[in-house]
Amino acid sequence: MKLSGFYLPAFVSLTLVLILSQPITSFSQTNEKFTVNGTITDASNGESLIGATVFIKSLGTGTSSNLYGFYALTLEAGSYELEFRYISYESKTVTINLQADQTLDLELSPVAQNLEEVVITETAIDENISNIEIGVNKLDINRIRKMPALFGEVDVIKSIQLLPGVTSVGEGASGFNVRGGNVGQNLVLLDEAPVYNSSHLFGFLSVFNPDAVKDVKLYKGGIPARYGGRLSSILDVRMKEGNNKELDVNGGVGLIFSRLAIEAPIVKDKASFIIAGRRSYGDLFAKAFTDVLDDGAALNFWDITMKANYNLNAKNRLFVSGYLGRDKFLFDANQGFSWGSRTTTARWNHIFNKRTFANFTFVFSDYDYSIKFGEDNVNRFDWNSKIRTLDLKPEFTFFANPNNELNFGGEALLYNFEPARAIGVSNGEITNISLEDKRGLETALYLENDQKVNSNLTLRYGARFSHFSYLGPGNYFEFTDSEPGDRRDVISVTRANNWESIASYHNLEPRFSLRMKTGPNSSMKASYNRMVQYVHLISNTTASNPLDVWTPSTNNLKPEKGDQYALGYFKNFGLGNAFETSAEVYYKSSKDQVDYIDGADLLINEFLEGDLLSGKGRAYGLELFVRKNTGKINGWASYTLARTELRVNGINQNQWYPTRFDQTHNLKLVLFYELDSRLSFSANFAYATGTPTTFPNARFEVQGYVIPYVANEGRNNFRIPDYHRLDLSATWRPKALKKNGEQRKNDSYWVFSIYNLYSRRNAFSIYFSQGTDRIAPGQPVQTEATQLSIIGSFFPSVSYNFKF
Repeated sequence: MKLSGFYLPAFVSLTLVLILSQPITSFSQTNEKFTVNGTITDASNGESLIGATVFIKSLGTGTSSNLYGFYALTLEAGSYELEFRYISYESKTVTINLQADQTLDLELSPVAQNLEEVVITETAIDENISNIEIGVNKLDINRIRKMPALFGEVDVIKSIQLLPGVTSVGEGASGFNVRGGNVGQNLVLLDEAPVYNSSHLFGFLSVFNPDAVKDVKLYKGGIPARYGGRLSSILDVRMKEGNNKELDVNGGVGLIFSRLAIEAPIVKDKASFIIAGRRSYGDLFAKAFTDVLDDGAALNFWDITMKANYNLNAKNRLFVSGYLGRDKFLFDANQGFSWGSRTTTARWNHIFNKRTFANFTFVFSDYDYSIKFGEDNVNRFDWNSKIRTLDLKPEFTFFANPNNELNFGGEALLYNFEPARAIGVSNGEITNISLEDKRGLETALYLENDQKVNSNLTLRYGARFSHFSYLGPGNYFEFTDSEPGDRRDVISVTRANNWESIASYHNLEPRFSLRMKTGPNSSMKASYNRMVQYVHLISNTTASNPLDVWTPSTNNLKPEKGDQYALGYFKNFGLGNAFETSAEVYYKSSKDQVDYIDGADLLINEFLEGDLLSGKGRAYGLELFVRKNTGKINGWASYTLARTELRVNGINQNQWYPTRFDQTHNLKLVLFYELDSRLSFSANFAYATGTPTTFPNARFEVQGYVIPYVANEGRNNFRIPDYHRLDLSATWRPKALKKNGEQRKNDSYWVFSIYNLYSRRNAFSIYFSQGTDRIAPGQPVQTEATQLSIIGSFFPSVSYNFKF
């Protein structure tokens, strides 16, 4: 029997299920060891707490809860004190007498939010020192809410751009860049569903509704083996599960859009739901003052995020979540463009035994865009494009003992690409220029162990084995071997049958991390990971946009591969370890990176692969980070010194050249100031070296017209001016959070913000033109450079937020 593609992970997963279903009593009796396990949740709303620490004081060791709040510890029989900790929550110590396997579910209460308690009792836990994670940043949604933001609205993507190693090419740019990677090399997950375009309003806002977000974690390095499919980073956004204690309603009204979220128990302490929605209303207000929008025109975005969960019993829990959103820019009923995403995630958590936790996930994800022009059905043009995926992931965690935690599982991911459904109509004559769909199947198996060698040394080691098949039906092409940098011509066309494998690739992706404690408040960490990417975002614009095309690896387009090495030093200091600091260096090398010939035709091009080039990439840098976690004044500062380059035959005389998103210096400052329990302030400052761009360095003049020319085949030979910006924000509560010493159930507050305080006109791009005046014979033609700034002035905003 041949085990490949989908069947291999399915077979292995079934085998693991049968093995793990067997009892482990004989092991426990022989070694006189027993297991305590359970779930750690928020006492106020029943939300599971991700990464909560369970510490055994007498042994000086412990564990942490997984993505679903589950933990397990296997210990010798005896009496133990277990300390449960989670930052911004009150710690709790429980004494157990472990003479048999037992379940201990625990609820932790949030620290009361008044000024005195924030200053005195909230102390930083040495999680950044003791855990093995390197190149990982986690942002608390409550902290994100306090940051100044464009339009006064909280945004996850804009917030992570204030972290070290994360950049953007400018305002209005969709997505983000991590450690030298392009936008398409980031795997963005919403409750495990891939999001192929994470932006609203061309990148000014993201698709993540902050009212529905529980946890935001960015992996830049040291990426666990359970993740794969992208070269640069993983952004894992987890949604709230919904308050299972009581009804909770919150929302806000801003200048651009309003939002509302409702969460409540379906069955108290057993099942709950959350539904959150947003809609912009610029077009609604405009209709009151103009008739421009009366003919079917639209200028808006909306989204709905929802989730429900149900505890079947102590060993089984079900989750269903989804997202639906769309942007519309319609000039009238027949012209304009729109784009949107849909995701669905269904999950089943199952506890096989006291030490084995499993999660089975099925994911549907869909992203599409459409363009249409023409005043009637006789003369029009319609273009639709889409990428759709189905994903099945069985994942297991085996808590062998306090010193070993084994994670293993598999994945089967089916892609369907619709590059173009394009129809043109001219005087009633229809021309169909659509492109055929493409298919791909990506499968993977992974195995990884977290091992605590001793109190000072922790290791994480494992690997991911991935396989990809480019599948029929469809035509596939063979191209000529032209001069590097020139378009390749088709020399043969072959037809593939339905589900026929046209090309296949397989790769072993090793992962390794190390943490060595160098003192009571410091540690050294190192990591290595190999990542492989089988799908490619095709875009040669200044910034990613909604009309970019995704395409699979084919017989002509190889998967991208990357290796990253990282080394870091982490140290905490100050009263209660109030300050945490880190310094990380990294080096990334990659091959089969995608670039484009000059004048590449990327849209509705059946022979797209003939315009693509591949080459080597390298990125290296230093990231410095310091954060103050406590007190009236807190925040962080980060500095990144980095370089990102490509070398592609046929470009820049085959020499290394900087990528479009290379930024040598990048400085971010984030400051929060709590004046009292009702008034707080925050500020952001960002500075970055200007990004590279390609300018002509020579020209021809022909009959009074200038023809620009780039000599020496240069690519990204100049830089636009440096970027810097200051934002301010103030949050004011009409009423204090506490009344007569008790927490108020209802809360409301105003947020006032100013984006780009000193009206910096940051360049997004620069283009050249010549004047329209007639040139006298013998006189040189005058040309000028024009700088395009997306936001050229300060932008004040106000929003009202409520909760009851």
